[in-house]
Amino acid sequence: MRQTTKKQTASKQTVTVAVMMVVFGLGLSIGSFAGKKAGVTSAAWSGVAPEAAAANLLDVARDLAEDGSWENINLARVHYLLGEKDEAEAILDKYRDGKEAGDLIRIARIYAHAEEWDKAKPLFDRVVELEPKDEDWLIEVGAFYNLNGDRETAEQLFARGFKSAPRNLKNALTAAGSYVGVFPRRR
Repeated sequence: MRQTTKKQTASKQTVTVAVMMVVFGLGLSIGSFAGKKAGVTSAAWSGVAPEAAAANLLDVARDLAEDGSWENINLARVHYLLGEKDEAEAILDKYRDGKEAGDLIRIARIYAHAEEWDKAKPLFDRVVELEPKDEDWLIEVGAFYNLNGDRETAEQLFARGFKSAPRNLKNALTAAGSYVGVFPRRR
């Protein structure tokens, strides 16, 4: 009878472990499904005015951006260029004083595209300070200097950028465009 008890105990333990694993797996599946954010559906734009469609899509985008820096900076970009500057600045304040050159250049681009050079320039300067050898950013920052009437600084930055990457087509086009009023093609 003692052998039967051991078998029964082992069987009960196996069943208990299996049930716990199934319950844990179901919990993970249900939690994962329930935790997913709603995505974009046609309800965001279907049958509504353009302003309402934009607002609906921005609401979804805010959820989708979560805590990502470039995601939130791009969200702020749309708000800023839409004229919702207070909303945008509240988002940008989280990233503006950081030490991440990638975040700073994204913010500077927003101001540059909004033709607010006084706000863009100090951020572009910080990017060059933080990443003095990044040829792509040197050329892009130079292009914005050129577009804003400072050809001397632009050409100094171009020289630095092309020194390490003289055969970069994207950078050549960025520099060329800046002489004739074409903004760099980056977001």
